[in-house]
Amino acid sequence: MNIHISSHDGVPIYWQIVNQVKFLLASGRLAPGEEIPPIRVLAEQLVINPNTVARAYLELERAGIVVKRQGSGTSIADTAPPLARRERVRLLAPRVDALVAEARQLDVASDEVVKL
Repeated sequence: MNIHISSHDGVPIYWQIVNQVKFLLASGRLAPGEEIPPIRVLAEQLVINPNTVARAYLELERAGIVVKRQGSGTSIADTAPPLARRERVRLLAPRVDALVAEARQLDVASDEVVKL
């Protein structure tokens, strides 16, 4: 599972993890039943507090995206709800907003951004 976090994003780190797991699932890079890294392992990889990862996993569990199995770790739920188009768009909106804002600051036209 390839997750990247940014402390300059303005989005809480646990929420970045939640959104990226949802994105990986929506894109097919995570499959139902697939195991995700233990809390401590992911925390070490991302160099963050394990409580932050635990909070993200709790949010994912509440959303029905992951399940915790005693002794088996955490995995993508077999019945993980497919993300609706509305949810997929919601995941992309902050990135698009940031890109548009940067393009305006750099005086790059919208059509040039689209071409890129």
